[in-house]
Amino acid sequence: MAARVVITGLGGICGLGSSAGAIWQEMRAGRSAIGPIENQSLHDIKVRTGCEIKALPEHGLDRKQTVSMDRFSLLAVLAAREALENSGLEPGRVEGHRMGATVGVGVCGWEAIEENYRAILTEGRNRAGIFTVPKVMPGAAAGQVSMALGLRGPVFGVTSACASANHAIASAVDQIRAGRADVMLAGGSDAPLVWGVMKGWEALRVLAPDTCRPFSADRQGLSLGEGAGMAVLESYEHATARGATILAELAGVGLTADASDIVAPTVEGPEQAMRACLRDAGLNPEDVDYLNAHGTGTKANDQIETQAIKRAFGKHAYSLSVSSTKSMHAHCLGASGALEMIACVMAIREGLVPPTANYREPDPDCDLDVTPNVARERPVRAALSNAFAFGGTNAVLAFKAV
Repeated sequence: MAARVVITGLGGICGLGSSAGAIWQEMRAGRSAIGPIENQSLHDIKVRTGCEIKALPEHGLDRKQTVSMDRFSLLAVLAAREALENSGLEPGRVEGHRMGATVGVGVCGWEAIEENYRAILTEGRNRAGIFTVPKVMPGAAAGQVSMALGLRGPVFGVTSACASANHAIASAVDQIRAGRADVMLAGGSDAPLVWGVMKGWEALRVLAPDTCRPFSADRQGLSLGEGAGMAVLESYEHATARGATILAELAGVGLTADASDIVAPTVEGPEQAMRACLRDAGLNPEDVDYLNAHGTGTKANDQIETQAIKRAFGKHAYSLSVSSTKSMHAHCLGASGALEMIACVMAIREGLVPPTANYREPDPDCDLDVTPNVARERPVRAALSNAFAFGGTNAVLAFKAV
């Protein structure tokens, strides 16, 4: 029988706040942190709206480590460190190589890439910075978390665009279920608010000019953000043996692919991912009270996700509380699923569903209860979190009360 996997610590940082607790309080209040981006390097970007971390907290990390970090790695380390402290677990007390980390990233080290392009192409330097490769590699965040926290078990990066965090968390669950680790730090991180990435998204014509309004009839697209979220995952036996406070059980995962189009989603892929997740978690549709939607705020994605939820949950879809917290922290690409994990776990803990902020007009094609603007009190026995990415990769996680 596969090991049960539980969550014993959470950490996060994004435009909503510099800790998981602060992020949750803003979500509870329905406050959106999406607004004007202050980064002056984005001088010719047409849509300069997003969810920016205005100032990083004092972190006390040694410069020998930070000099080899791009921003996405630093954010991952800050979130992982908080999650570990929150869990009350000391790495040295876990046997040798039984504690690891998986970190999902979407676009990785673009800050370092652009610094080098500027230095070589506009400043006339003849070589790149010595730490360029270790800064930009997709696995850098996982490696930096490992070094910062002394983790010697399975450590690797995961990249699948907007589903990266959920895939990384699913991979961590696999390590524990397979018996390769007792404890895993898992989540995602991204820092896409740089010129080249923003120009790319601008070309797709999916960026909202004002703010993100998921499921609202007047929605105009998504907003980009930066951040990181991490969780401490443990086998149930390991957590109870040390007397840990268990926040929730990570009960199941569902992974599918559309195998259809590089950017346009299908209904069938997300539907089957939700069905697979329910099966893996041993849940019936009516056992789920809250669904954190992928909810990007684009016309097509929100309509397709609504259809997929209806197919997966049947008549119970209309009894679900659904919301998109991207309306508050924006779409943080590889970090989104990790921030949404915080929302799911805390919804279970507090019996409170975070709202879909910025909602203004009902859309008949998005006719589920999307918890508009104001959080709703209700018992949450189980919650699902959806992540659907370019490339047609779908990853759904199930959380339940313990």
